[in-house]
Amino acid sequence: MVYLVTFHWGWLLASLLLGFAMGWIAVVQRGQGVSRVLARWLAGLAAALVAAAVARVIPGRPGYWLDLGLIMFAMYLAGCAVGSWLRDWVVSRPKPAA
Repeated sequence: MVYLVTFHWGWLLASLLLGFAMGWIAVVQRGQGVSRVLARWLAGLAAALVAAAVARVIPGRPGYWLDLGLIMFAMYLAGCAVGSWLRDWVVSRPKPAA
């Protein structure tokens, strides 16, 4: 894992910044969300992929790509969370006193 971060730090930083930008934009765009069934299916898929990476079920280069993809996805989601929180904090206006 440390090797992935050391060798691919530029790609990880790019995925973090892309997530930050998408999180910043997502506050403005209030589109349709995914259904509960699809959200549960996607969460199960993500859990299965993380379990496969931790158990090292996929050997060789595909396992390396899986590990790298999961780290990049985690960095992207962290950037999305920070970007949307920061946008909400910057744009929000104080509520008028009643």
